[in-house]
Amino acid sequence: MKKTIGISFTTTNLSNYWSWFTPEDLQNVVLIDLSFQKNNVDDLYKCDGFILTGGVDIHPALYGGAKDYENRPAEFQVERDYFEEKIFTYSQDRRKPLLGLCRGLQLVNVLQRGRLIQDLASNNLQHRSEDNVDREHAVTVENDTLLHRVTAMRSGTVNSAHHQVADPNAIGDNLRVNAYSYPGKEIIEGLEFDDKTNKAFMLCVQWHPERIRDRQNPFAINIKNRFLEAVTE
Repeated sequence: MKKTIGISFTTTNLSNYWSWFTPEDLQNVVLIDLSFQKNNVDDLYKCDGFILTGGVDIHPALYGGAKDYENRPAEFQVERDYFEEKIFTYSQDRRKPLLGLCRGLQLVNVLQRGRLIQDLASNNLQHRSEDNVDREHAVTVENDTLLHRVTAMRSGTVNSAHHQVADPNAIGDNLRVNAYSYPGKEIIEGLEFDDKTNKAFMLCVQWHPERIRDRQNPFAINIKNRFLEAVTE
């Protein structure tokens, strides 16, 4: 029987998450839409794994952030924040695999009682997309992490389209950083559980593996394949 992956609905580039999965992948899994707009909470219970997608900023009230900040969106999607909190909570209660991509990483950090840097400002030259084209930059991967085991890489190139990041001074409970932008360690690029005891697969990255141009990039294909293994095993 095929396993089911729930993809959280986003108003930004949703089709990329669906097209990431090839016909070969879909021989073993089916994809369903988990939408805050439809509020289809009951569909959570059909899922064997989850992807928290990118999109609009998380409402700052969820992490005690400033109400006004540079480059804040004209509108937040509070309903989405709370709907995806249900996805994360269910995934943890039932030990279901989860990928957090871009905003998804930020949400996991917030839900684990972490905080965000609300705008990267002058540090954002290599991260913010321009004319809907992703930036590309180097990352370094920390030793002895799930991300290192998955990618078998200590460094590489990823894409980028964001202006917020997890605050390195306020990482959520039981989370550890598994990757940073290069050079330096100012910008967090990945999170995972520190103590993985009794935890399902959970990997969060700040980039967008679903739309990296080089489909054979280990920071895209290896992440997808390991997630699929976790869902179907």
